Amino acid sequence: MADVGQEEDFEAAKEKALKIGASKCYIEDLRREFIEQLCYPAIACNAIYENVYLLGTSLARPVIARAQIAVAQKENCFAVSHGCTGKGNDQVRFELAFYALQPTIKVIAPWRDAVFYERFKGRNDLLDYASEKGIPVTSTKSKPWSMDENLAHCSYEAGILEDPNTTPPEDMWKLTTDPSKAPDQPDDFTITFEKGLPVKLEHSGGKTATDSVDLFLTANAIARKHGVGRIDIVENRFIGLKSRGCYETPGYTMLRAAHVDLEGLVMDREVRALRDQFVTFSYAKILYNGLYFSPEREFLEDSIIASQKSVNGSVRCRAYKGMMTVLGRWSDTEKLYDASESSMDEIGDFAPSDTTGFISVQAIRLKKFGKAKEEAGQSLVKTG
Repeated sequence: MADVGQEEDFEAAKEKALKIGASKCYIEDLRREFIEQLCYPAIACNAIYENVYLLGTSLARPVIARAQIAVAQKENCFAVSHGCTGKGNDQVRFELAFYALQPTIKVIAPWRDAVFYERFKGRNDLLDYASEKGIPVTSTKSKPWSMDENLAHCSYEAGILEDPNTTPPEDMWKLTTDPSKAPDQPDDFTITFEKGLPVKLEHSGGKTATDSVDLFLTANAIARKHGVGRIDIVENRFIGLKSRGCYETPGYTMLRAAHVDLEGLVMDREVRALRDQFVTFSYAKILYNGLYFSPEREFLEDSIIASQKSVNGSVRCRAYKGMMTVLGRWSDTEKLYDASESSMDEIGDFAPSDTTGFISVQAIRLKKFGKAKEEAGQSLVKTG
């Protein structure tokens, strides 16, 4: 069993596993590996899938698969298994990771075994079986949605959520407060980054976190209190189906937002544009599609590291009723921003008259475009 930060009684889970047939049970604490090797690089490149999903489930799969293969090798196992459905992304993510990590491994996927899926058509059949055999489970027929939780997020799918027009029940959400019921007083905090990675979180209440796990837990506690990080989307799965998912990504949402803001202060414009256009999009797609253990991921991660050399500084933030806002930012080492050059009240080294030639050159092609439109009877002045 992988401890990636989910709220779970691992001893009870171990007892359950042994009771229903396991001969041995390993519990591996993968939280630090998950944060430092998966979450932090994703934050550093602002990875996001289809403009909204912060990849919480996808990020955990590589570390779980790697630990699973490590145990399989230790126990001289010829096969590994997973419980992913035949319609989801996770079957792809786990199996591609398994085969990259140990090319000769055999994978057992019950949900793609005809004997299994003909007997168990869906979750209700499994719930009936669990009840019949006295196997404790967290899902119920009144709350049949699937949940996947880790230190970065919790996802909810299936059941009543399969109707994309059904409003999620409030008691479904487990990581965040309803924003409308969040405290009337905000929480202020400061996040410090070095080379694009969070290294310190200072809360106005007096707590300072520098350890990666503690930093994430602290960010989660602030975001949970104020209901930050909920989304409800319909996404395109790798296998071709559309899926409705509800996600809570509390602390991670705030860390990423602060990182995006700091980049505006300290990162070169063209480097940032290239990173956003190619690396951010491609890295998110690679993570989502389960291609973490691939040459293209290694190539992109080298690009991420290179792009983040100047992302050093701090961002002052406020969490309040479902939102995180930035109050200010600074860097003691990076000097791309010059207040005197940008000031509307000082001339500085930037003479306003210098802009005249710049505008004239930029206007050459636009003048030709406008003239061509006029000659074609398609004047840009006309609005009808």
